[in-house]
Amino acid sequence: MPDHERTTDRSALRADCARCFALCCVALPFAASSGFALDKPAGKPCPHLRTDHGCGIHAGLRERGFTGCTVYDCFGAGQRVSQVTFGGRDWRGAERAEARLMFDVFPVVRRLHELLWYLAEALDLDAARPLHAELRQARERTEELAGEDAEALAALDLDAHWHAVAQLLLRVSESARHGVGRKKGKDGRGANLIGARLKDADLRGVTLRGACLIAADLTGADLRGADLIGADLRDADLTDADLTGALFVTQPQLNAAKGGPGTRLPGSLVRPVHWTTG
Repeated sequence: MPDHERTTDRSALRADCARCFALCCVALPFAASSGFALDKPAGKPCPHLRTDHGCGIHAGLRERGFTGCTVYDCFGAGQRVSQVTFGGRDWRGAERAEARLMFDVFPVVRRLHELLWYLAEALDLDAARPLHAELRQARERTEELAGEDAEALAALDLDAHWHAVAQLLLRVSESARHGVGRKKGKDGRGANLIGARLKDADLRGVTLRGACLIAADLTGADLRGADLIGADLRDADLTDADLTGALFVTQPQLNAAKGGPGTRLPGSLVRPVHWTTG
């Protein structure tokens, strides 16, 4: 298969809940907040989890106070840990130590799969062609790490690998944003933009890496070519905004935001259901 086809196929990086043992409903902690209606410690099943690993309130999660569940995405880590790392063994029937190991490994693989998503996107960018060799090497190393056994994954220095890949992705961003309507001085990296009024703003080619855009008004904003890796878009209003060509946007970011039928999205992502149902 040609390299271009491999990079555009991200099917393994999309959640397949039917092949997962509901790891996100057990391994991760919940804190009673606007995203969750109750407290739940890590490793304890959600009280709404059924014995078949389905959610008992799936159709009404947002109405019941579990918007956090509708925002979350594991990038395919759930089915990988369930079916590959642990060979199809269910945590319900596992020894306590093995179940705990499964819960510890799940968020590690999730972060590695998120990196694989970014690397796949980077390899599809024509502007990043000079970096393709390094990107392929980083992708192969990340895939290799994600395929390690459970003990190795639990002991992995994930922060070191994440930092190395992040530096490479930063170089990709600089190359891809070069000349895309960028204006001198427009750098929103890590900026505190909570509730910012950015309606109809020209943000083409701007870096908003790690920016806090909670509840920001981005209606009608032009975000073409903007770098949104790690940006917090919770309750940000993207109605009629243009995100075509925006860099490193993920489905969880969109799921956490508000939008509508006029919001233009990168081709790899889907319009969240609640954008049309309220």
